[in-house]
Amino acid sequence: MNDRVLSLLGLCRRAKKLVIGAEVTEQSVREGKSFLVLTAADASPNSLKRVLRACEENGVDALCVNRGKDALSHALGRLCAVLSVEDSGFAAKLREMIDSE
Repeated sequence: MNDRVLSLLGLCRRAKKLVIGAEVTEQSVREGKSFLVLTAADASPNSLKRVLRACEENGVDALCVNRGKDALSHALGRLCAVLSVEDSGFAAKLREMIDSE
């Protein structure tokens, strides 16, 4: 199975435009570096609480990728449930792909 969203996330990570983890994602949002925040479908509410509040306060969109932590972790080679995309082009393409699902 070829998952285009996960493939694009992998490309984004290799381009060093992806931040992985709740704390660093929150920091990226607060510093104005983040264009889009993505969450796993099974991310814990406690992990998301501060990140989603930071997104709301700073006007950054947060979307659920409808994939579990295991799928994201396998695709990116690192355990993850919350991601920050720090490139406007990648963010726009990911938003378009996720919205069309």
